Amino acid sequence: MKYSKIPLSQTVVTLCKTHNVRHIVISPGSRNAPLTIGFTNDDFFNCYSIVDERCAAFFALGIAQQIQKPVAVVCTSGSALLNYYPAISEAYYSKIPLLVLSADRPKHLIDIGDGQTIKQKNIYGAHVLYSANLKLDLKEGHKSAKANELPIFKSFENKLERFLGLQKDIQSYNEHEIHEALTISGLRSGPVHVNCPFDEPLYETADELSINPKLFKLENGVEKVDDFEIESLLDIWHSAKRKMILVGTLQPNSIEEKWLQDLADDDSVLVFTETTSNLHHPDFLPGIDKIIAPLVEEEFETLQPEILLTFGGLIVSKKIKVFLRAYSPQHHWHVDLLRANDTFFCLDKHIRLSPNRFFKAFLPKVTHYTKSDYKANWLSVWQKRRKMHEAYLKTIPFSDFSVFNSLLKSVPKQSQLQVGNSSAIRYTQLFQLRKDIEVFCNRGTSGIDGSTSTAIGAAVATKKRVTFITGDLSFFYDSNALWNNYIPNSFRIIVVNNEGGGIFRILPGHKNTENFDTFFETKHHLTAINLCEMHGFEYHKAKDGIALEEELQSFYDISKKPKLLEVFTPSRRNDDILLDYFKYIK
Repeated sequence: MKYSKIPLSQTVVTLCKTHNVRHIVISPGSRNAPLTIGFTNDDFFNCYSIVDERCAAFFALGIAQQIQKPVAVVCTSGSALLNYYPAISEAYYSKIPLLVLSADRPKHLIDIGDGQTIKQKNIYGAHVLYSANLKLDLKEGHKSAKANELPIFKSFENKLERFLGLQKDIQSYNEHEIHEALTISGLRSGPVHVNCPFDEPLYETADELSINPKLFKLENGVEKVDDFEIESLLDIWHSAKRKMILVGTLQPNSIEEKWLQDLADDDSVLVFTETTSNLHHPDFLPGIDKIIAPLVEEEFETLQPEILLTFGGLIVSKKIKVFLRAYSPQHHWHVDLLRANDTFFCLDKHIRLSPNRFFKAFLPKVTHYTKSDYKANWLSVWQKRRKMHEAYLKTIPFSDFSVFNSLLKSVPKQSQLQVGNSSAIRYTQLFQLRKDIEVFCNRGTSGIDGSTSTAIGAAVATKKRVTFITGDLSFFYDSNALWNNYIPNSFRIIVVNNEGGGIFRILPGHKNTENFDTFFETKHHLTAINLCEMHGFEYHKAKDGIALEEELQSFYDISKKPKLLEVFTPSRRNDDILLDYFKYIK
């Protein structure tokens, strides 16, 4: 087996192996050659080559989203690692483990005008859980500081580290920092940065390791239940007649069915879920905006909970945020092992447990269900809204709304749906998806950048077939995502092309002016056909409802290439149809 001759590279690769980091996404470069040599010459690792660093990081995020273990991205020095930043911020807020391994120049080459050199130390600031700034190895043959001292080594720190410091001290420091970063990423589920300075020569190899890292005890997260806290919560729970549970983004099958049923059996508990919650029960209410949007003040007051219990990731629905900020519950408890967001400005309890562990400790101790008509009243409203929803679909012309109705019904059984941000996820929220479909979306920062790359990474990592539904701006923004040699033939992309950022048409402002069209909606006439030809996708299109239904009949059939379906909708009709929907279902 070949190794890089550089001890630091050997240490990084060896400790990644120790921590079972198997997926390595590499962007080409010279300064990161020692890491590339180490990873690609070891069959333990699954290595991917992605040229565009922004796409590479989101691709890695998609893999990590699926396996829930750290995935490494490796890049050269300079602006390369700045292109990772969007995915790193998404990983931070979505709690996805991502390991950034950036190559760097030696200290004496920084800020002297050398190429591909920037200040890389702590470059991601508060958007990573840990920054490990490793030390440069001492070169072989340095017999004395005086003989090898260069004029550029002027600071005492450089002289000490470079010439007077012992390699074993540097090695020990680097091992500790790498281990710390990897442990934190795995246990706290988030991005970490390991910055690796390498001196030339970069391409020399060795047949044996020159390092022997000491063994570290790999830590395991242990959840501790505070019995006193549980008892104090139970006292409040038993007395409340209106309890609302609001569930954000969750991994599929993360809550035991037993606990879901216990919640459903309580007439004082109303459970709101989102598409990204991946929770299903006949007595739970998906499509939050169907309930919230048409309400008037008196109805808001009857919906106002005494206790709000939240768990899962970030919430898509803006309407429920506005409601709960205006009609605050007496208590807001958030259940999460790591952190709690005060989204509604009334958080009074962070329960530091995973949701499943909390319900196991809490629900068996609920001695009685509080008598209440809270759930029954709002389930009745929900059922009426569903009937009006179906009735409205029969009245509307071909549009974004009708297209999403058709698309979401067509998704194959027992498969995964990845959804782009902005309009795509908001339309998806209005529909009730089948229980057998897993749903994912980058809701950490809710950006349109990287959605396609993330979906492709997920498709590589999961055994399920993946469908990705996105808007046109998001798709074209991340078009380099298709520059990828690992896309499964079963992967499907559906682009809803309304020739611009249609979501801006439903916001306050002066529509149908040159200023609006150019700077807000950003009108265009792009299509995906040439991108598909260039990147080896089978291209399909539909411009009306009949053509769409015909295309969907065979779109998911087995193929020798991945497929893309572009659906063209009327841009100046979609906003009115969506806004009228909320009036109609009232």
